Amino acid sequence: MKLDLNCDLGEGEPLSRTRALMRWITSANVACGGHAGKLRTMEACVRLAKQLGVRLGAHPGPWDRADFGRGRVRLVPDDFQLLLMYQVGALEKVAQANGVRLHHIKLHGALYHASEEDEVLAGRYAAVVKRFWPRAKIYARASGRVARIARGSGLAVWEEAFADRGYRDDGTMFARGEPNALVTDPMAVVERIRLLLDRGEIAAVSGRPFVLNPQTLCIHSDTPEAVRIARAVAEALRAGSGITREAGLRP
Repeated sequence: MKLDLNCDLGEGEPLSRTRALMRWITSANVACGGHAGKLRTMEACVRLAKQLGVRLGAHPGPWDRADFGRGRVRLVPDDFQLLLMYQVGALEKVAQANGVRLHHIKLHGALYHASEEDEVLAGRYAAVVKRFWPRAKIYARASGRVARIARGSGLAVWEEAFADRGYRDDGTMFARGEPNALVTDPMAVVERIRLLLDRGEIAAVSGRPFVLNPQTLCIHSDTPEAVRIARAVAEALRAGSGITREAGLRP
């Protein structure tokens, strides 16, 4: 399968940026009322996805807008399930009203990490998706706990790597706020994608490569130079391993 390119959208970015990013990605993860997102932004993202042929996904996050849902959370499984039902269900209703199918679900921020760290939460996540959205794919960290459990439950999983986040040597990501958390230079991102396409490896910030086998790559809409990065990655993926230094770097 060719690599998918996904982006977290509807998170308060200007609509012009949403539209610009949507031109280059193949999957949109739309905030649905937790860490970000309103009915208006959900409607706009769904309509843009339909217009541009982009796969639509739900991007549920913690009920916490103060830190954008990126701080640590403590959740009991029942509360986690209710959160998913509220937020994914809300986006699904908007999608249905616009004649769009929900393609995937990807957790945001603290939920993404909490479900990777906690076997019980990962299991409840898979169980909820299997019961209420069995046709939806789960986007989850490549080689992670959620991917393993969801696949074991019979769900379709697209394992994910991050084009614009800094990795440690052990394959984990630097926390938000740390100096190496983001990769914002489009050329550096293109070089990272070249390594992935050629050798199936991602380079850590130290330069040390490690093996990953993702089906989808993520870019965040609030990363500096996000649109240029999205274009660079999209053109790199289209070109395969024959990436030039100019790929995607035109204004």
